[in-house]
Amino acid sequence: MRLLVFATLFGVLRDAGDALQIQCYQCEEMKHNDCSTPEYIVNCTVNVQDMCQKEVLVKPDGIHYRKSCASSGACLIASSGYQQFCTGRLNSVCISCCNTPLCNGPKRKRPTVPPYSHCSPWSPDMQSLL
Repeated sequence: MRLLVFATLFGVLRDAGDALQIQCYQCEEMKHNDCSTPEYIVNCTVNVQDMCQKEVLVKPDGIHYRKSCASSGACLIASSGYQQFCTGRLNSVCISCCNTPLCNGPKRKRPTVPPYSHCSPWSPDMQSLL
């Protein structure tokens, strides 16, 4: 009997170590993407909410954002259901899903390449600067 209890307890503890938890930004109806700061970071429900969701709503007074944790099934159904309403115009609703930590935050800017970073020191452009 002790062996059975130990084996069961060991299995539960081992499975808990394999649990997947994601962090997402969470807010309701914020303007200007303001809720992508540390105070809006939440831990999603382990093994239930495995995605982050972002809704962008275009209203008469500007663009509003809703961000949350979501289950993959619910998020994918919502995003495909609202696809026809994702126009970018007034009353538009766009829903996106992602599955990496804090992926429902602002898009990261790509680094820009300085104008002469690809030139050799012997190119005519560079020689004119010397």
